[in-house]
Amino acid sequence: MITFCIALLVLIGGYFTYGKFVEKIFGVDPNRQTPAVANPDGVDFVPLPRWKIFMIQFLNIAGLGPIFGAIMGARFGTSSFLWIVFGTIFAGAVHDYLSGMISVRHNGESLPETIGRYLGLTTKQIMRGFTVILMILVGAVFVAGPAELLAMLTPKHLDTTFWIYVIFIYYIVATLFPIDKIIGRIYPFFAATLLFMAVGILCVLLIKFPGIPEITDGLQNMHPNAATSPIFPMLFISIACGAISGFHATQSPLMARCMTNEKQGRSIFYGSMVTEGIVALIWAAAATYFFSPEGQQEFGVIGHEAEVNGSAAIIVQKISEGWLGVVGGVLAILGVVAAPITSGDTAFRSARLIIADFMHYEQKSIAKRLTICVPLFVVAIAILVYSLADKDGFEMIWRYFAWCNQTLAVFTLWAVTVYLTQKRKQYWVTLVPALFMTSVVVTYICYDPVGMSLPYPVAWGIGVAATVFSGVWFFVKLPKLRAATGLLSKE
Repeated sequence: MITFCIALLVLIGGYFTYGKFVEKIFGVDPNRQTPAVANPDGVDFVPLPRWKIFMIQFLNIAGLGPIFGAIMGARFGTSSFLWIVFGTIFAGAVHDYLSGMISVRHNGESLPETIGRYLGLTTKQIMRGFTVILMILVGAVFVAGPAELLAMLTPKHLDTTFWIYVIFIYYIVATLFPIDKIIGRIYPFFAATLLFMAVGILCVLLIKFPGIPEITDGLQNMHPNAATSPIFPMLFISIACGAISGFHATQSPLMARCMTNEKQGRSIFYGSMVTEGIVALIWAAAATYFFSPEGQQEFGVIGHEAEVNGSAAIIVQKISEGWLGVVGGVLAILGVVAAPITSGDTAFRSARLIIADFMHYEQKSIAKRLTICVPLFVVAIAILVYSLADKDGFEMIWRYFAWCNQTLAVFTLWAVTVYLTQKRKQYWVTLVPALFMTSVVVTYICYDPVGMSLPYPVAWGIGVAATVFSGVWFFVKLPKLRAATGLLSKE
């Protein structure tokens, strides 16, 4: 627990130190008009107070990743703590902040437009399709987890399938209505339940102070299938939203269209990511204890693989009710339910806006919003039906989602790196994470069964080669990138 406490303090300190440093690199202008002030439309460009934007952004990005992902990542041991802390401070929060602020500077433009602005037209066209696919996958995979948890809390006839339909109906309403009518009104309550859950579990951890492994014990791979699940790259894919996630950069433009001052950016973008990292760290610590012999005895679990069958939803239920009681457990579970649902609805909203930006399709008319939304929901439901029909369907879809998510983060980091280079700012703050995440996604797709299933040494070698190639490409292009300052666009 000493490692956990230090990690928690470092995360909080990272917001006030490295976050301020990154903000200084970007160079906020408090006198510059934001998109919400300059172009309000009453649907997506709606000025909102800072606290409400923070709550919405936090819930937008806090899907299953910081909870379910952290639980699955905890199987790898203490390495999960290090990845959550350093990934959040030096990669995820930087990624979220800079992508969000660049969107603010360009009238709240969607992520594919930003990527294309700095990586070229071809990349933009690819990213438009790639990002929409990811948003649909998010909407699909972020339904099953909360539906399963809600089914546990309600009578048997209200089963998982019933709750899936209810959640999809909510998705449709939230996607179509103006952002301040549904999302802006109910998200603060959802955020309160999620924060209650995190604080409650944290208090129990600090009071119980369970004997979980320390960093001084080494960074052994504790995964039950360690032979086929090496820490690199599997840990860095398993814990995405709690460290770095490309999905976050698709959500930032939503809030870029609601901010009223650029000075709000650090608390909204960097702060939300740090808060999510804290939630992930808490659940990683709780899950580490759950998987230990002492934890299994306390929670009445004999052989966690057999009992919970690898289900993070059941682990959440057991920990929440075991530590917080029935009422506290229900509130905690509702917080866990709210996180993925509120990410799913804004995923579809992001997909709608990306397509609308591409087609230059105004969104004031609800009929035109429906024209885009209906096909999105049809595809998402088809994916979900497939995942429910095949016993391994959901796991396969989740793996594709996880890889797509981190791959999008790679493209975002490279786009931001080019932006910083062109502005003659300290580009290394995103170059280093871009290189590291390039190695992660390439190694993963080469090694994992959803990809090429290559032997680990071969996959690792290809990942390293891709990283070296990317680094060489960047430094070869560096003089040209610097010379292109201001040619692509002016802020």
